[in-house]
Amino acid sequence: MRKNNTQTSGTIGATRKSFAILEQLAQHGQTGVSTLATELGYSKSTVHNHLQTLHELGYVTANDGEYGLSVRFLGLGDRARQRHDLYYVAKREVDDMVDAVGERGQVMVREGNTGVYIYQSSADQAIRTDSHIGTTVALHATAVGKAYLSQLPDSERDALLSELEMGDKTPYTLTDRKTLESELDEIAERGYAFNDEERTIGMRAVGAPICSADGKVIGSLSISGPTTRMTGTWFREEVPEIVEQAAQVIGIKATYS
Repeated sequence: MRKNNTQTSGTIGATRKSFAILEQLAQHGQTGVSTLATELGYSKSTVHNHLQTLHELGYVTANDGEYGLSVRFLGLGDRARQRHDLYYVAKREVDDMVDAVGERGQVMVREGNTGVYIYQSSADQAIRTDSHIGTTVALHATAVGKAYLSQLPDSERDALLSELEMGDKTPYTLTDRKTLESELDEIAERGYAFNDEERTIGMRAVGAPICSADGKVIGSLSISGPTTRMTGTWFREEVPEIVEQAAQVIGIKATYS
């Protein structure tokens, strides 16, 4: 996929190219210079030079002409996650929630206009998708994102929605702002959000905001499962109660721990 290389004032094009290459490596696992050059629209020499520099720095591995991400990123990711106290107070509650529901749970914090998973836990029967710790997700297309948005002050929410690119992830994604705003009001009133195949076909989720004692939203969590199991009263009533309770406990712990 060709990247958008448009630069804003004060940014460095070479850095953009390095990160575009790293992101593409993350999608492939292992791949070669020619593939990266074709997908990114860069020359082979440009891609090779960036890869060589990243390899020398220890952030890229090289094996028989193919390149991949180095485990050195694990250290950076762990240090970034340690900045969020929410990770430590949420971990046990999310694990308990996953045990109770038997699916996959995740905790999200917001960075800029997107959400980032800082913790994820899965039951044995949970379905694996493309999400993992560190995955960035669209706020308008996920239960965690909508739960988070529902608790923002009106002025902050309006400003954020004005900046969001409400693209469709599936045929069921909400892409109309007025429709989304109406749903956010409903979520704020009932306390939890649904994702009905809006990010991934065949998957549903229930999310709830994590708020501090003073009512400030500090993150959100959700439980995700296949449409074949997340159905009926279980999906619409019982799972939301479990998710809401976990979010409330985490919010209390985050406030006073």
